[in-house]
Amino acid sequence: MILPEDRWWAAEPKWRAAEEYGFDHAWTYDHLGWRSLVDGPWFGAVPTLAAAAMVTSTIKLGTFVASPNFRHPVPFAREVVTLDDLADGRLVLGIGAGGRGYDSSVLGGPELSAAQRADRFVEFVEALDHLLRTDGADHTGTYYTARGARNLPGCVQKPRSPLLLAADGPRTIRFAAEAGDGWITTGRPQDGETYDDWWARVRELSNRFDDALPESRRDRVARCLNLDSSPVFSLSSTEAFAEAVGRAEELGFTDVVVHWPRGGEPYQGREAVLEEVAADLLPKVQGRDQTN
Repeated sequence: MILPEDRWWAAEPKWRAAEEYGFDHAWTYDHLGWRSLVDGPWFGAVPTLAAAAMVTSTIKLGTFVASPNFRHPVPFAREVVTLDDLADGRLVLGIGAGGRGYDSSVLGGPELSAAQRADRFVEFVEALDHLLRTDGADHTGTYYTARGARNLPGCVQKPRSPLLLAADGPRTIRFAAEAGDGWITTGRPQDGETYDDWWARVRELSNRFDDALPESRRDRVARCLNLDSSPVFSLSSTEAFAEAVGRAEELGFTDVVVHWPRGGEPYQGREAVLEEVAADLLPKVQGRDQTN
């Protein structure tokens, strides 16, 4: 995860390095502003990924996660088609329901309840899926409308770029299991919890996803865990990374996401640890199930 906070002259080397280090995918946050960093520098996810596509050639690139808080599926579908073309079929779309905070308040709209956000999330994903698969698509729903939306030339990937759905609640987990090409979870972090408490919740959510996953889809759905939602930064040391990856694998996760170390909180750490992980530990986990 490379936060979109640096001028491109400083960000570009990170995207190049993520590929050179051998990581399977590189992501950026898709927000208008984010938590404690909302008052600082921040760039858009779509142009950032477009630029990253131009300086890489093999690593998959993704949104973590695109949000209905400020997106409409019709223009976003055009951006997805464009990004997948620029990346030559390497785009992976993480999509979430959108939470409270700056992204939901800056446009001045009404605050939605959790149930309404879940409803909007389902409609957004279903509409986007249809728009990416179908030229001249129509959609009429509670939150979105489309009339003869064109999508040519379509995604490089067929039938469309994969959709990894971020879900931590019972209803959205069921939807991710039924409709997504993959599942993303943060483990529903809570203030004041311990590291083991967080992992216990991850296990609970993983079991819930297992229960919801149709048998016919078990070998085709990626499972992605954001390791840095826990109270311990995954790149605080090589030992912390190895221990976290081992736990995630035991719970059936095919992919994990870690954050490029920053000079301050959140995700404060040393790039030397990232380099050690890439050199010594990453080769040991190559060949396991990957996002596709």
